[in-house]
Amino acid sequence: MPIRIQNDLPVKEILERENLFVFDENRAAHQDIRPLEICILNLMPTKEETELQLLRMLSNTPLQLNITFMHMSSHQSTNVAASHLMQFYYTFEELKERRFDGLIITGAPVEKMEYEEVDYWPELCDIFAWSKTNVTSTFHLCWGAQAALYYHYGLPKQLLGKKLFGVYSHKVRHRKEPIVRGFDDYFLIPHSRYTEVPAKAIQGCKELKILAASEEAGILLCMSRDGRRFFIMGHPEYDRNTLRDEYNRDVRKGIPIEVPKNYFPDDDPTQKPLLQWRSHANNLYCNWINYYVYQATPYDLNEINEKPWRWEDKNKD
Repeated sequence: MPIRIQNDLPVKEILERENLFVFDENRAAHQDIRPLEICILNLMPTKEETELQLLRMLSNTPLQLNITFMHMSSHQSTNVAASHLMQFYYTFEELKERRFDGLIITGAPVEKMEYEEVDYWPELCDIFAWSKTNVTSTFHLCWGAQAALYYHYGLPKQLLGKKLFGVYSHKVRHRKEPIVRGFDDYFLIPHSRYTEVPAKAIQGCKELKILAASEEAGILLCMSRDGRRFFIMGHPEYDRNTLRDEYNRDVRKGIPIEVPKNYFPDDDPTQKPLLQWRSHANNLYCNWINYYVYQATPYDLNEINEKPWRWEDKNKD
């Protein structure tokens, strides 16, 4: 899929070296096509690393995507140059009058804090509310998923006894839902978190449908029954070395941390990590873009509203 990004976005060179199809603004301007408008709200402190991970995931469908990055104006980022944010990111204030086919909200390293203690929580709530009427479908990741479940459905999170850290097996449920089309019965996805939304809370919410879960890691994937919100508790976008880098970081800081489970050969952190989740991660993003964004979004973005829809209803004929 051609991804349209700004001409001088630093990760563009890496994507091109990996032979991923990237459009710059100049080439896209000469094509007579209505690209899908995708906004990425990047809450991670390592902005460029997360940009690269998500753009890799979005590079595997035949659809053209126009990518817009958003950051929180109510939080001062310390791990990214201010010039990078100024050049490549927009604030919610700058984007709130726009409408998007799809929105991705990332995780954030604030999960041990109460939601209301997070400095940008009021602004994030405004974005959650805005997404109801200005976005066709929203993809929430890790802490972003927990926060959205709390905002939209009042589901609380709870602290785990220790960090859930590693690569875990998940079983597909409700195989007829297009979001899990092409999945094996069991598949692997990385997790890296200290909290969870209890399975009983999600199971008790009639507005949600559980699509994949693990005996060890709990619920991985659920969706609102109208298909407009997806909640992914893990990190399908992670690269081969992301868990290794997190492990080494914590070791250097003296933070008690176990070796990521099911990740290094023989649990030996000196060995090259196994990449075991890429195909299903790509499938997850492709299915979301195709069935819940492209197949459902209006040609005129001004027609997006909060009226429920079903993928099956859009394709009865």
